[in-house]
Amino acid sequence: MAKPNKKGPTQTVEISCKKCKTLLFKYRKGGKGNLVKCFKERIVTDYCETPCTCPKCGQVFARDTLIRGTPAYKMVGGKVTMK
Repeated sequence: MAKPNKKGPTQTVEISCKKCKTLLFKYRKGGKGNLVKCFKERIVTDYCETPCTCPKCGQVFARDTLIRGTPAYKMVGGKVTMK
């Protein structure tokens, strides 16, 4: 499989915790679908102190993984919202 585009899309979305509405990070997302995975190289600003954990409520919202050989976060269903 092909690696994700390094430059990536220009549309920026805000990812926040669904439980406490805290802003987690700003991400350059491509496409119109749901947020399933976030490639680390596309994260513009990260507001989390510990990876994959909400800084306010401590909820784990993703798993650290490799997708097509690239480091990424695999989102847990229903834990984050996208604006």
